[in-house]
Order: sequence, then C-alpha cells, then structure tokens
Amino acid sequence: MHPASARHALVAGSVGNFVEWYEFGVYGSFATVIAACFFTPDGGDRGQALIATYAAFAIAFFFRPLGALFFGRLADRAGRRPALVLTVSLMTGTTALIGVLPAYSSAGTLAPWLLTLLRCLQGLSAGGEFGGAVSLLTETAPLGRRGRHGAWQSFTVALGLLTGAGLAAGLATLLSESALYAWGWRVPFLLALPLGAVALWLRLRLLETAPPPDPPAAEPQPEPEPDPDPGPGPGPESVPAGGPTPVEILGAVVLGVGRIMGWSAAGYTFLVVLPSYLQATLGTTFRQALAATFVANLGFAAAILPAGVLSDRVGRRAVMLAGSVLVVLTAVPVLHLLRDPAISVALKAAVLAAAGAMIGLLAGPGPALLAEMFPSRVRSTGLGLAYALSNAVFSGCAGLIVTTLVRHTGNPDVPALYAAGACALAVPALLTLRPDDHLRPLR
Repeated sequence: MHPASARHALVAGSVGNFVEWYEFGVYGSFATVIAACFFTPDGGDRGQALIATYAAFAIAFFFRPLGALFFGRLADRAGRRPALVLTVSLMTGTTALIGVLPAYSSAGTLAPWLLTLLRCLQGLSAGGEFGGAVSLLTETAPLGRRGRHGAWQSFTVALGLLTGAGLAAGLATLLSESALYAWGWRVPFLLALPLGAVALWLRLRLLETAPPPDPPAAEPQPEPEPDPDPGPGPGPESVPAGGPTPVEILGAVVLGVGRIMGWSAAGYTFLVVLPSYLQATLGTTFRQALAATFVANLGFAAAILPAGVLSDRVGRRAVMLAGSVLVVLTAVPVLHLLRDPAISVALKAAVLAAAGAMIGLLAGPGPALLAEMFPSRVRSTGLGLAYALSNAVFSGCAGLIVTTLVRHTGNPDVPALYAAGACALAVPALLTLRPDDHLRPLR
C-alpha cells in the first residue's frame, strides 16, 4: 500500500474509536450524575441508583458480541469500509440522542428504559467497530509495524477517555452543581455530532480493503510448510491452509478472550469505574474523582504506543505478560496508597499514572495480538467477537460487580482484587503465544 494511503487508513481506522470511547469516558465520568437524573426518583437510594446505572452500562456490553457478528461478517464479506461507515454513524447518532433524553423528573420510568435502549444500540456499534478498525490498521501496516499500527486503536481509546474525562472535569469546575445536574452533563454527549461527522467524512474517503476472494473450489491448495518451531500451544499458523473450521474459529475466539481478559478488567476498573468508586467509597468530591481519573488515563495514553512499538521488537507475549504480572502485584497496594491520608497528592497522582501505564502495556500490543490469531476471511468477525465477549464479561460488568460487592461487603479492596484476579487468569493464556508470532505474516 502507498504510504499516503496507509496513513489515511491509520487515521480513518482509529478516529471512530475516539468517538466511541469519548462517549464511554463521558458516561463513566458522569455515572453519579446520570444515576441521579435517570435512576433516582425523589427520595430514592442513590447507591442503588448507581448500581442501576452500571447495570444499564453492562447490558449494552452484552450487545457487543451481536454487533461483532453482524458488522464483522459485513466487513469480511463486503470490505472494511462499509462496516466502519455504518458503525461510526450509529455510534454518533445514539450518543447525541442521549444528550436530549428526558430525565426521570419529566418522563418517569420511561427515562431509564430509553437510556438503556440507546446504550444497547451503542453496544451493537461498538461491537462492530473494533473488528473492522483493527483489521484495517493491521492489514495496511508496513512490515514489522503491526504492533505500532494496532496500538493506535488503543491510543485513540485513551484519547477518547481523556477527552471525555477532561471535558467532564472542566464542566464540573465551571458550572455549579445544580447547573451540571440540570443541563451541563448533556453538553459532552451532544458534542459527539461534530466529532462523528469528521470520522464519517474520513471513512467515506477510505480506500477499500476487502479480503481476497476465496479460491475456486477445484483449485488445489499448496501444502503449508512445516513449522520448525511449533511452540507451546495454538498460534496463528495452526489453522490448515484450506481455511479454519467453525470449531477452530470458536477455539481461537475463546483463547483470544483468555489472552485479553486482564486488559478488559483492569482497564475498566482503573480508567472508567474509578470516579464513582472514589466518590462512593473514599468520599472524594466529584472534581477530585475526575482529576484522579484524568491522571490515570494520562499514564495509560503515554504507555500505549511505546508498548506497541516494543511488541514489534520483543514480541506480544513478553510485553503483555509484563503488564499482567505488574497489575497482579500492585493493584491492591495502589488502592491502599490512594486511601492513605498521609500520602501527598503528588505521590498519589504518580501512582495513578503508573497504574494507567501498566494497563497501557496490555492495550498497546493487544489489537495486533488478536489480528494475528485469525485469517483474513474471518479476521474482523473473529477478533471482534473475542474482544466483544471479553469486554462484555470483564469490562461491562466491572462497574456493576465492583459497586455491588463494595456495597455489600464493605471491602474497599474489591476493585483491585477484581483487576488482579483477571490478570492472573490471563497469564496462562498469554503463555500459549509463540515468542515470534509478531514476525509471522498475516494470513
């Protein structure tokens, strides 16, 4: 591919992720405000309302696998561009509609149902977005740079979360609490319209990257060369040349979920759920909680591209194992430091940035890792489904699980234990990667 076309594919492929995760950053930052506006009747239990808010958050994630199947098949059959145009259009429209939804005070019980419906539509869009975007980014990457190009998907996720959290923090600073609850929270959702319009324009100008056509049935397929170093466990070359069977695709999807579950759980725990946790459990103010989340996301963003570049040199396995082990070892101490009143604000900020950077070690190589597990004809569907299932179980449920367990057990270490446990379970799956998977051509 011509370098200019590759650069355009890089921008067009990653910009939709920015719009998607900008909205998720806004939703996570304003979770307590949304709980009050949509899930709390007069005199209602605000703690229970927050759980309901995260329940709506989780339900949307379970629509992601459906989106991955629908838009993934479209991308694998008709090309990446049509699927990417549709996903960014759907995400932009539903996000903007959230900004004009009537609150509980005016629409009653209809309000939370409408919000949940829009969140489900966003889940469909998000499920299709990842597979098409990562396929585009990795398939157009120059030789030896799949990790770097795939990392742009995660980097724009970080930019979206940062922008959402930063805008929420700015509005919380500029507006009074009454204005913020009355109308201020709507502004970031409405800003999705111009952002989405730019993303749509870029994708409409995208050159097509449809997968190659299937060979004629009568044409004999060449035998694959024997692998001198089969390595431990299944890898990207373990599928026969004739194409993967449904059972093999399903096995790769399950393995992919196992490899990125730590990324999903730790990322949402420390980057999205953190504001409401700090307010509900540690008693911080809304502004302090948003500032803490912004710092964590800065560390996350700073580590992603270097992690992707490093994975092109030393392999996906080494970088992601390092990130997983670091989360296991430090998640609980991080929360203890945040709760310690004797620790300075500067040190707490540094700890939060370091926690975000550890997740960046997982998010940088993650997209390329998934792309290398599937052949072109099923790549968007396969990697999109693995990512969607992992996010549905370990990300979408993070806020609901953490908030509920903290509320009922009183244990403030629950978020750290959740993130560390998921990363520990991911280690055996990551060990099945070949050390040289990053050097092998995409199939």
